[in-house]
Amino acid sequence: QVQLVESGGGLVQAGGSLRLSCAASGNIFSINAMGWYRQAPGKQRELVATIGTATTGGRTDYADSVKGRFTILRDNAKKAWYLQMDSLKPEDSAVYYCTAGFQLGAEPDYWGQGTQVTVSP
Repeated sequence: QVQLVESGGGLVQAGGSLRLSCAASGNIFSINAMGWYRQAPGKQRELVATIGTATTGGRTDYADSVKGRFTILRDNAKKAWYLQMDSLKPEDSAVYYCTAGFQLGAEPDYWGQGTQVTVSP
């Protein structure tokens, strides 16, 4: 089992920045994909960003809506990954979920509890 705990959400004005953190514990040795999803009220959950491990070349993928503004990073030593969010827009407001999975590109196998990000106009 893998446990994920997010932190770093909050309220920020449009144009500002936030950094979300995800701390992993448990049996993470089989994890090959780490990521972030988000869900806004009344909308479908959407993938924000993913990053692979060294075995997958550390490949990163982003939703078109966040490309050039968000960056996903990982710290293997700390068993953590991050989502650096810059130039935030009100439409980025959502609950953000940290995820982990066995296969890059597949539906995640583990989810965090979520952290709220609110961007005011």
